Amino acid sequence: MLTAFPATLDVAERRYLDRLLAVSPSLALARDLALRFAAMVREQQEGELDRWLADAESSELRSFATGLRQDEAAVRAALVLPWSNGQTEGQITRLKLVKRQMFGHAKHDLLRARVLQAA
Repeated sequence: MLTAFPATLDVAERRYLDRLLAVSPSLALARDLALRFAAMVREQQEGELDRWLADAESSELRSFATGLRQDEAAVRAALVLPWSNGQTEGQITRLKLVKRQMFGHAKHDLLRARVLQAA
């Protein structure tokens, strides 16, 4: 609910969220930063990164911002370049799922057959 866009919430959820954010200014700031970050990534707004990092470093999200600063070149590349490793990550996740399902039940040859069958 905190990271959902207001238009996707029904009236009761919106009222609850408004009350929650009114009680906790730090939560309201964290929500704002999360929504801004999501928009920045989705719309590939590399120019917003410096301002977002400065705002995040002075909030409760400072450790997340510090992590992004440590690999800032990769973050900037992700915001500018059209490439994605989503397909690769999906295949790795699928492989790990099959491996977990087979744990202790089979040797390498059966695991290989299951992975190839799932593809």
